[in-house]
Amino acid sequence: MNHAHRIKLLKAEAQKRILLVDGAMGTMIQRHKLDEAAYRGARFADFTKPVKGNNDLLVLTQPEIIRGIHEAYFEAGSDIVSTNTFNAQRISMADYGMEDLSYEMNLVAAKLARDAADASMLRHPGQPKVVAGAMGPTNRTASISPDVNNPGFRNVSFDELVSAYAEQARGLIDGGVDMLLIETVFDTLNAKAAGYAVLQVYDEKGIELPLMISGTITDRSGRTLSGQTPEAFYFSIKHLKPFAVGLNCALGAELMRPYIAEIANVADCLVLAYPNAGLPNAMGEYDEGPHEMACHLHDWARDGLVNIVGGCCGSTPEHIAAIRQEVSHFKPRALPTIERRMRLSGLEPFVQG
Repeated sequence: MNHAHRIKLLKAEAQKRILLVDGAMGTMIQRHKLDEAAYRGARFADFTKPVKGNNDLLVLTQPEIIRGIHEAYFEAGSDIVSTNTFNAQRISMADYGMEDLSYEMNLVAAKLARDAADASMLRHPGQPKVVAGAMGPTNRTASISPDVNNPGFRNVSFDELVSAYAEQARGLIDGGVDMLLIETVFDTLNAKAAGYAVLQVYDEKGIELPLMISGTITDRSGRTLSGQTPEAFYFSIKHLKPFAVGLNCALGAELMRPYIAEIANVADCLVLAYPNAGLPNAMGEYDEGPHEMACHLHDWARDGLVNIVGGCCGSTPEHIAAIRQEVSHFKPRALPTIERRMRLSGLEPFVQG
């Protein structure tokens, strides 16, 4: 079955039920307690810089672990899993001196997830098992100066972001993903660069895959790091015609709800939400168990706020299985009829009266 058939099946299922994405990759990797040698593997045993913590590298050095995590999420009920490529572009990989591995990382990561998806579809015929190519926000911000004494300074340009994201998108597409996911967006300009890069690569390859975009609200101010409200964020990326738009990370489900509701009121596409398993404790760990998290998302589903749900930091296959059980009783959010008007955005949305 090719990606067109898988997406057709996914879209058909989205009309009938709430879809499930996967949970955290990093949380699952931490369960393996990998040391520096395990991160390096044989290939990078003599690499000159420390690499422990470079989770994206594990697709090359510990592929069975990564494939196994994807398989666990599919078996827990995920319809969509995302590749282990959150930081796998040149800008982030520069921290490890591994910029030249970026394309290969994305290619191999996509193949690992694709293998897991194909195996799961054989075990569960008729169920969509789809791979989303994960494209994280990078460790730079195009809208905000990292130097408090020089507000006009930027440590990355729009064109640099486009180039890095385009290389990542090529690797993911060549590896067999079904869709792309621009996620954990804290700076909308970074997301626009990613979207522009993706459209360039679509033209280059003569294909067009569905695109999901997920922002992150950084605190109880209800805004992204670059200052936008959820509605303004949606207006800023609506031109990319996303298959789904929503929020992930930063907040647990209890605190994220009003911001997801804001997007659900204005989005004419599917709404995606994968919150953290609560807020981190003093040790940086997440205490919200599968039942508690699933009960929060039960209420979201009951109130018609979401089309696609899952988990971010701290969530596991156990969380996804519990969420699936809780949301399966409810119909997916109905797409609203949005009146045609001029809709603009700065930090706040503007709708022409």
